[in-house]
Amino acid sequence: MNTEMQPKQASEKVLNDMRLFSEKYAKNTGTFFCVDPGVTAVVIEGLAKHKEELGSPLCPCRHYEDKEAEVKAAYWNCPCVPMRERKECHCMLFLTSDNPFAGEKQDISLDEIRTITTPQ
Repeated sequence: MNTEMQPKQASEKVLNDMRLFSEKYAKNTGTFFCVDPGVTAVVIEGLAKHKEELGSPLCPCRHYEDKEAEVKAAYWNCPCVPMRERKECHCMLFLTSDNPFAGEKQDISLDEIRTITTPQ
């Protein structure tokens, strides 16, 4: 299989760091991961890729004209300002219990993330 066409995945270390951050933040804020673990895995992978590429976990669910400028502005760096101020997570990573998409989990394994995000 041509690996040049496959998207680059985050390193194990950074992915695990973002996983641990996400679990701790969910527990500290009383929020929960999406009921669909695919959403959680893809968002954590996206945060990890941005952390590696840009030096900061920029929200991976938004389009940016200039990612470097957005990182410097810090508004969309996870946890973003809407999440910190109003518990509104555009990515559906951190959901309040009254959100219809909120699951019951505040953790996800590294293996589960890799299984979901590794191209087949």
